[in-house]
Amino acid sequence: MHRFPIALFLFIVLYSCNPKLSNGLRKNDLKEDVEMITDKGTMIIRLSDSTPLHRDNFLKLVKRGYYDSLLFHRVINHFMIQAGDPKSKYAKPDEILGDGGPAYTIPAEFRTTLFHYKGVIAAAREADDVNPGKASSGSQFYIVEGKIFTDGQLDSLEVTRLHGRKIPRWQRGKYETIGGSPHLDQQYTIFGEVIKGLDVIDSIASVPTTKPYNRPQKDVRIIKMQLIRRKN
Repeated sequence: MHRFPIALFLFIVLYSCNPKLSNGLRKNDLKEDVEMITDKGTMIIRLSDSTPLHRDNFLKLVKRGYYDSLLFHRVINHFMIQAGDPKSKYAKPDEILGDGGPAYTIPAEFRTTLFHYKGVIAAAREADDVNPGKASSGSQFYIVEGKIFTDGQLDSLEVTRLHGRKIPRWQRGKYETIGGSPHLDQQYTIFGEVIKGLDVIDSIASVPTTKPYNRPQKDVRIIKMQLIRRKN
């Protein structure tokens, strides 16, 4: 006769330890990683607490199943792979993609501590001429593959693409070993990184594509995204 009160008590305790936040997420959601299962393999993504608006938005969409069955609709080898357009779910082979998403944007959250080395995940956005505030797409994102740079190449990049902005030595170490796309720094909001499955990025980035929109000739699909317990 006491089982129900005990069960109710345990439910209340567990619920209070994982309260619902004002944005609809649970407190424990913020401590979980994201597993992205694609037909080229699985990646594990760890989101950054430094860009909470983007982190929380991504978590909410993952929990809703928003990304399930969407395509990587734009792929450029040695640069990045892009997904998150809901129109891609049932897209015909010749359909032009890249303008879909929820009816909102996210304010930019640029951080000097976050930069575009290989494996970083960042928010796509519209161009500066129509989006001077560099606000992010509500759902579209890209994952950096990039390329490896020499010190001299980074010096040249500072002059030709970065308008004199200097790349710190601690960032150069990453760009000179695992690679990346430094010209994107402080232009697009980074909100996480792939901590497992970097080889999957390479597999997707190397598929044949159709010009000029760089859509893979054979669809590459996100089968499912889900939250998983963080292991470390």
